[in-house]
Amino acid sequence: MNPRIISVGTANPPHKFTQEEIYNLCGYQSEKIKSIFLNSDIQTRHLYIDRREFGLNETVDQLNQRYRQGSQEIASSAICDSMKKAGIGLSQLDFIAVVSCTGYLCPGLSSLLVKRMGLRTDVQQANILGMGCGGAMPGLQRVFDYLKAHPGKTGLLVAVEICSAAYFIDGSLETIVGNAICADGAAAAVLGNTSFDSGPEIIDFESRICPEHLDKVGFSQVEGKLRIILHKDIPDLAGPVSNQVISTLLARNELKKEQINHWILHSGGRKVIDRMQNDLGLRPEQVKHTKVVLRNFGNMSSPTVLFVLREVMQKENPQKGECGLMLALGPGLSVEAALLRW
Repeated sequence: MNPRIISVGTANPPHKFTQEEIYNLCGYQSEKIKSIFLNSDIQTRHLYIDRREFGLNETVDQLNQRYRQGSQEIASSAICDSMKKAGIGLSQLDFIAVVSCTGYLCPGLSSLLVKRMGLRTDVQQANILGMGCGGAMPGLQRVFDYLKAHPGKTGLLVAVEICSAAYFIDGSLETIVGNAICADGAAAAVLGNTSFDSGPEIIDFESRICPEHLDKVGFSQVEGKLRIILHKDIPDLAGPVSNQVISTLLARNELKKEQINHWILHSGGRKVIDRMQNDLGLRPEQVKHTKVVLRNFGNMSSPTVLFVLREVMQKENPQKGECGLMLALGPGLSVEAALLRW
């Protein structure tokens, strides 16, 4: 039997904001820009900032400090949530993979979490950087690989982003859209082998990287600050590439699209979700959990698809034998997918 996802825990910063509040915090004074915020299908987002003290003219050091503090705080909370749901202790963790793209730490976040949470000092670790919104999927595969090579062990995936440490204010459409949809969050997934009998089994993975679109999504650096790159063509590109990935993955496992019971799609934004739904031929109810996560949390980058998986596991109560397909988009342009079976 392949490794299973035993539990998924999530966490967000304590401060929750409406779209209008964030629009005002950004200092914009344009009804057109305001309409982008208010027509995003997002109601609330969590940011690791205090609305009473926040100012736009933050230094690079202040942004880095926000990432360092915020990532540890919410990652720790997500880990505790996932471990409690799995019914196991921190001492039982043998491997931890941490995924992030909104900051850089050395020693890595995994080492900081070992000290903060009192994890075993012989725990195996990996820090996966720079894979954007799709990062949870290769992170999941690294934990999967470890468990396949070490039967009986327990692994943990942590995806954490402090997008508020990577905001950038200018008049370009891509930074406006980024500021209108991105948020802070963390998710942790406990994975185990045959000693567990709950949660979906991971059957297979498939990836597709399109180097010709390297300039379409990611981060650039301007005076030491991260500035989002989010090309307007992303919604148009996502569907066709995703269809290729899904077709390859299903064919290899002798499945048809109609046999997928649960679609676990990254909440990338209203336009991306709508275009993906149309291009993949999905019904509205098949993307409802993706839209719920967008509405209540925004796009948190890498942890977002795990928030959607948590919604499916909690709200749908998947039955034995049912299949699920996880899919997320990342810079590169890349599409990452995993096939699950309960």
